[in-house]
Amino acid sequence: MQKERRLPVWLKMQRASGETYSRVKHLVAENHLHTICTSGNCPNIGECWNAGTATFMILGDICTRACKFCATKTGKPFAPDYDEPLRLAHSIKTMNLRHCVITSVDRDDLADGGASFWAKVIRKVKELNPDITMETLIPDFDGIQDNIQKIIDASPEVISHNIETVRRLTPFIRTKAKYERSLNVIKYIAEKGKTVKSGFMVGLGESEDEIYETIADLHSAGCNILTIGQYLQPGSDYMKPVSYVIPEKFEAYRNNAMKRGFKFVESNPLVRSSFHAERHVIQEEK
Repeated sequence: MQKERRLPVWLKMQRASGETYSRVKHLVAENHLHTICTSGNCPNIGECWNAGTATFMILGDICTRACKFCATKTGKPFAPDYDEPLRLAHSIKTMNLRHCVITSVDRDDLADGGASFWAKVIRKVKELNPDITMETLIPDFDGIQDNIQKIIDASPEVISHNIETVRRLTPFIRTKAKYERSLNVIKYIAEKGKTVKSGFMVGLGESEDEIYETIADLHSAGCNILTIGQYLQPGSDYMKPVSYVIPEKFEAYRNNAMKRGFKFVESNPLVRSSFHAERHVIQEEK
């Protein structure tokens, strides 16, 4: 029987405990909210929740896609909960957040992919929390610009859409999503004058040339903010990492991206798309 490969020392994570962690966990459960922190088995849940921040996941916790890297449940989702926007807005107010991150499962079962629901959530959160800044980590909405525009019109400060992996590996790693489609989503958001963010994982079998190509492609599409992190297997049913990339390589990727003109780059083995998101708010030029 083959032994499981041990994680390198640089991938040790903070234990998920503490008073603030417990408070956030209680609020999430009490208000029947979902977070990608738990659904995606995020390694930073201890650090982020102890800092009083969480990435809220709307439109349920069942995704219509089944990407090989993602621990979120997949299957037939329930109908949207139209009380969710108000519950989420109240929870954010109770937590006294100055910045929040909202994401969702893919909802290919809905006519507009959930874009109208997304817009209601954004507006309700801002209505009850007028001083808050917001990042929205959105699906690709099948690349349909009218649906992407609904998010833009709701005016979150940062709109994020993850490319997830390099071009060659996309068909093997992501379900239904396409590399070029994701680039076009990012390009459309950027052309509308919004601050746009994306991220991808390494350790899936990509080459260094492919990593630098992906960085270049994202910058050419108008991406302002970039996150790069190590892929970690979220459970035994998911694909195993091909390699564990050393921290020095992540620093080289960061330097390359900054030289290209990205405004913020988070590149570290434990980085996930919403890690240190509060630092990434860029005020649009008046």
